[in-house]
Amino acid sequence: MELDIMIVIILNFIITVMGTLAYSVRMVGVRTGKIAVSAALFNAISLISRTAGAFQLPKLTKYVEESVKGVQNQNNNLLFLFHMLLLNVFIASIIGALLLPTFQRIFTRGVEAFSTDKSIFRLILHSFTKSGVKYIKNSVAIPTKTNFKGVSLKKLPKRILVYNMVTVALLTAGTFAPVYAGSLQPDLSGTCVTLSAVITGLATILLALFVDPYLSILTDEVIEGKYSEADYRGCVIGMVGSKIAGSVLSFAIFIPAAYLIVFIAKFI
Repeated sequence: MELDIMIVIILNFIITVMGTLAYSVRMVGVRTGKIAVSAALFNAISLISRTAGAFQLPKLTKYVEESVKGVQNQNNNLLFLFHMLLLNVFIASIIGALLLPTFQRIFTRGVEAFSTDKSIFRLILHSFTKSGVKYIKNSVAIPTKTNFKGVSLKKLPKRILVYNMVTVALLTAGTFAPVYAGSLQPDLSGTCVTLSAVITGLATILLALFVDPYLSILTDEVIEGKYSEADYRGCVIGMVGSKIAGSVLSFAIFIPAAYLIVFIAKFI
């Protein structure tokens, strides 16, 4: 496997894992009572995935363009490459889910420390000290039956799970489909790459109008004592499960999305 593809896979893996861990941020906010601090700290951490995202697509697009032009020495199967990237999203989503207990422990400690020191840089430096490394090491854990004790999905409507699954599928396919569409219609590759909103637009609407508002309201109601922490934990587990399901669904919509983009690129 070529270095360029390895880099794209690693960057995609980081982005997906961070996206999966994001579901637990509100959970930590509920436990600590510091919703705003939790969000602010995770925004700082998510700079890692944002940086990865800034390099992932340009790197992938360049590789596809060179493959189409025949610059690469080997006979590339681009469809196989994109399916491999979608599989990488699926695997990274599962690994992110397995890392949730570890991340919640470390992130909870980070939120408490950040609330006291009020400095991201001090927090980062402390994580590399002997005590910080020891705490991170002791926080490593895999999901057990205890994590699912008392968990219920009753507070999470099925429609929200479906919306989230569709959102993840569209965002995942919408990331790669424009690049693949460019290989199907090389003379319109630039136009295809700019049409990602054709696929991700619906996902943005579902996320902004249904998924995020419901989770925000539920978070406030848990803090107000209307629902238990176990109820909220069940919602987080359900959302992570729907994200994994969405990564599977992205396989089904990837190729149709690419051809839809080609069609629109020709039409406009």
